[in-house]
Amino acid sequence: MIIQPTSVAALTWLGAAAGASSEGWRIGSVLSARPLGITEQGLMVLQVGALTVEAEAPGTKLPPQFQVRVLSLGAQPQLEILGAASPLDSNVNQALRERLPQQNGYAPLLATVGALSQWSIVRQLPPYLRSALALLEHSMSTPQELSTGDGLRQAINRSGLFLEAQLAQAPASDATTAHDDMKGAMLRLLAILKGQPALNESNDVEVDPPLFYRGVVPQGRLALPPELVHTSEATDFLPRLNADVQAALARLEVAQLQAGAAHWMVEIPVQDMEGADVLQLMLKQQQDAEQGWTMGFSLDLPSLGPIVGELHLRGMRLSVRLWAQRRRTVDQLEEQFDDLRSRLDASGLFLDQLSCQLGLPQAGSSVSAVFLKATV
Repeated sequence: MIIQPTSVAALTWLGAAAGASSEGWRIGSVLSARPLGITEQGLMVLQVGALTVEAEAPGTKLPPQFQVRVLSLGAQPQLEILGAASPLDSNVNQALRERLPQQNGYAPLLATVGALSQWSIVRQLPPYLRSALALLEHSMSTPQELSTGDGLRQAINRSGLFLEAQLAQAPASDATTAHDDMKGAMLRLLAILKGQPALNESNDVEVDPPLFYRGVVPQGRLALPPELVHTSEATDFLPRLNADVQAALARLEVAQLQAGAAHWMVEIPVQDMEGADVLQLMLKQQQDAEQGWTMGFSLDLPSLGPIVGELHLRGMRLSVRLWAQRRRTVDQLEEQFDDLRSRLDASGLFLDQLSCQLGLPQAGSSVSAVFLKATV
């Protein structure tokens, strides 16, 4: 369950208000909470730490005492209700508390690596650091690889989400298990960068909540900050590279900690001659009689703009829904529908729905969580 206060409450949570109510509100903090009653308007009154908030009734009974974990700050902070409804052990809770304030997506890291890959800059770096950067780029997928089912499967396997499981199953003599794995490549790069000054050890900017609580959201390319756009000194990039690698690793490890037996969120960097983008996948097995699957994906390409998709497979029946932010992209996708129908017919699947809508779906939770909008 998620408590999602409005921006009014966010001011207090960010420490803008003085007094005890601003104490303890940090990403990853675990606070005590209890329900106090119901207002005349039907809103539930909750005591969270030293702060009293009003929230929409969750539709499920809350215990007399429970705990919440701060997932994100910013315009709409989010709290996750822990306890009986979220049986995470203390080790997982501690790991999440450590990583949530640090986590960020791949886009900043890809921008930094892209700038360092220019020959005039990269040749200034020592050979061992150039080798680590080359391994990171080698671990990224290509559009050609992702165009086949087997290629996509391999990209998911080496996304870093399953690195430890693969290492546990590999023979002790096999030194190549993590060779093309994204997490393995980032860990190697971070070890080489150890000792470099980090940029923003404690992040004061708004940090996205974990992927499980946002659903699939397109992530476009990011521009370099002004101070790095015109520099030609490789050493100017190293503090940012160090921070970007740590943030991307934290994001990946949050996804690992929250992964279940039938629910995964995966981010795959995709590189071509023009640059690197992020493919985000959500895979979830439905716990019903047909054991169906849902796959969500998002991608933001410079040529097509943001795209979101959702596929539902129930037995041999498939439904496909697409969204695109640009009208031209909608038209381009619809032009491929006849070919897609033919391919699905040849595979033996029955297509129940195939549509593409202009605009993007509202970002929301990809898990069965209740969102409450609360005010101070």
